Amino acid sequence: MDFKQIQELIKMVNKSNIGELTIEQKDFKVTIKQKEEHVTQVMGSPLQMAPAPVVAPQPAVASQPAAAPAAEKTKAAETPASNLITIKSPMIGTFYRRPSPDKPILVEVGDEVNQGSIVCIIEAMKLFNEIESEVKGKIVKVLVEDSSPVEYDQPLFLVEPA
Repeated sequence: MDFKQIQELIKMVNKSNIGELTIEQKDFKVTIKQKEEHVTQVMGSPLQMAPAPVVAPQPAVASQPAAAPAAEKTKAAETPASNLITIKSPMIGTFYRRPSPDKPILVEVGDEVNQGSIVCIIEAMKLFNEIESEVKGKIVKVLVEDSSPVEYDQPLFLVEPA
């Protein structure tokens, strides 16, 4: 199962009345739980799964109220320029603007990005995931501070489409 399929599953669960969905394939297991309009995503091998459900939801619930004002600020920022597209976080984790501390920042405000260009890294459960742009355009605003935690579907960048 690839990442795009997992994203589609999350969207489907979010729009439905399904409370929990678990899918297992060989050494891979995904559990998606919906609680109070919030989706928690847990990924890993079966050996990693035992402690993960207990640990992963706690930070998500604790930081959920903090995410709401950030979303309101983003909506306010998007209102004046309705042509902007938002690149959102596909997962819960830690946002990094560079692939490693000794490397340059991946994208700056004003940089042109193509579809598939890597714009940031999100660390989740000791895995570093490269986040790609789904649109071609120019980075207008970076909405998250480097090395800060992010939620699922949290806006990361504003892009002016080309």
